Amino acid sequence: MDVLIARRYLVRGLVQGVGFRFFTEAAASREGLCGYVRNLADGQVEALVEGYEEAVARFERLIHRGPPLARVDGVTKEGLPPTGRFAGFAIRR
Repeated sequence: MDVLIARRYLVRGLVQGVGFRFFTEAAASREGLCGYVRNLADGQVEALVEGYEEAVARFERLIHRGPPLARVDGVTKEGLPPTGRFAGFAIRR
C-alpha cells in the first residue's frame, strides 16, 4: 500500500546558479510529487515535497546527486505531515 508522506530538504554545496532548482522541478514532476523548491539566502536550496513514499525516495536519491554542474556537499532531511495544500510542483523565487 502506498503511503503519502512529506519531506523538507536543505541541500548545501554548489547548488545555486547551476540549474539545481530546474533539475529538482523536473525530478519532482516525473515522480508526481507536489511542493516547491527555492534558493535560500545562505546559499542552500530548500525543497519541500509531498507524495507517495517510493516516489519521494527516488526523488531524494536524485537530489543527493544534482545536475552535472552542481556539487552536493550534504542534504538535511526533515519529515513533515502531508498537508495536501500544494497543487503541483513550483519553483519559488
